[in-house]
Amino acid sequence: MEFIDLKSQYQASRELINGRIQAVLDHGQYIMGPEVGELEARLAEYTGARHCITVASGTEALLVALMALGVGRGDEVITTPFTFIATAEAIVLLGATPVFVDIDPLTCNIDPALIEEKITPRTRAIIPVSLYGQPADMDEINAIAERHGLAVIEDAAQSFGASYRGRQSCNLSGIACTSFFPSKPLGCYGDGGALFTSDDELARAMREIRVHGQSKRYVHTRIGVGGRMDTLQCAVVLAKLELFDWELQQRQRAAATYDALLLGNEAGVRPILRREDRTSVYAQYTVVLEQRAELQAALAAAKIPTAVHYPVPIHRQPAYAHLDPAAACPASDALAGKVMSLPMGPYLSDAEIRTVCDTLLRAAQETGAATAAVLSV
Repeated sequence: MEFIDLKSQYQASRELINGRIQAVLDHGQYIMGPEVGELEARLAEYTGARHCITVASGTEALLVALMALGVGRGDEVITTPFTFIATAEAIVLLGATPVFVDIDPLTCNIDPALIEEKITPRTRAIIPVSLYGQPADMDEINAIAERHGLAVIEDAAQSFGASYRGRQSCNLSGIACTSFFPSKPLGCYGDGGALFTSDDELARAMREIRVHGQSKRYVHTRIGVGGRMDTLQCAVVLAKLELFDWELQQRQRAAATYDALLLGNEAGVRPILRREDRTSVYAQYTVVLEQRAELQAALAAAKIPTAVHYPVPIHRQPAYAHLDPAAACPASDALAGKVMSLPMGPYLSDAEIRTVCDTLLRAAQETGAATAAVLSV
């Protein structure tokens, strides 16, 4: 069993992928070839955003978004500590300071009720992360930002294809960023990412920044980066788009099967909550449990792969701990020791999911019984 089965995905789209790659090899435009513009148009249409700007990675997308907003030294950006390091990394690289707000323990997304108390005169933006494939509480966050004159950047690295109150992730705020890392629901075969906005001026700035701040050849109107997504990777994403809606349906089917087998169990295993007013693309299917190490070992012994996203929140990372040593993020600290992601993807069968759940619940019951026995002694 694969944690993420990219091999089966390739076999399902083999002719489409090979054909798209061969077309690039034939025309030889490896940087900013025609597939780049084609992909940007397709993705903008998919999300409903006016503009899509492809870039070299999801991290680069965050960096370019912050640069387009003029975020820099002395500024603060509010975000969550319970995410991949890139969210805070992009802020720090520009000399700004990430200010961490704790998560809702049911969804693991940033808790909007805790945001306003962290806003200061130095705050420039809020970056909510749509973790595990489920959009954050974007309407509440946008309302807070509007009251305080702040920008909102949705970190949608894991949620492209999800929806929130009838709108698509990547079109829920002024700017959105996504990633096409191979393990994402829509991934390429290397690094890649994209920015989305309906603001014409921001779009122009982001297009210039990704090519060294260049407005036309050898005319550099702003500081930029070498941040283009290469043509071959755009070709791969274009090929995968053909089956993407079907794959999302299969992810929903897999998640529903997991839910049916895990919700309400008596072994102490709790799936991350999905809110009713939004969908998730289940970039990960994640559960909360006790005795994680023991349960991971039991699954590994049964040849069932698992992963932990994320075992150490950012404010506890050595490179970031000095930023706000008094940061109170108890939910993030607690969940970091209890979350575990199970195999997930469109090519995972219901029978495989039953095997995962049966093994997990049996191990959880056995581990819980052993723990209870030890505690009673």
